Amino acid sequence: MTKLGDHNRAFTRKALEIATQTPDFLPRSFDITEMRRDLELFEALQPMLLALTRLRELVDDTAVAAGDEAYRAALEVYRYAKANGSVAGLDDLIDEMGRRFAQQGSRAKAQATEPAKAG
Repeated sequence: MTKLGDHNRAFTRKALEIATQTPDFLPRSFDITEMRRDLELFEALQPMLLALTRLRELVDDTAVAAGDEAYRAALEVYRYAKANGSVAGLDDLIDEMGRRFAQQGSRAKAQATEPAKAG
């Protein structure tokens, strides 16, 4: 399917204008009314698509921010558990959580041990 961007939309409007003004060159089976309805529907949907796209961006941004905050809190829990876990009997859980970093190399280990940033 062809996406009807700005250039294709202008082309389609011009074609509809030509078809409406001089329909004699078109085959009888060509439905100008259907073409007009399709273009009008497309144009009526544009504000809704724009609003939905913006809403999707806002939801995505919120989900990323919430995930980031949750992950930072999880790192903080992990750091505290590593520092105090043997006293609380959390060694097995700390080892299990630490496996997440073993597969990612030194960057993830550095992230897990860096001080928590405010935010």
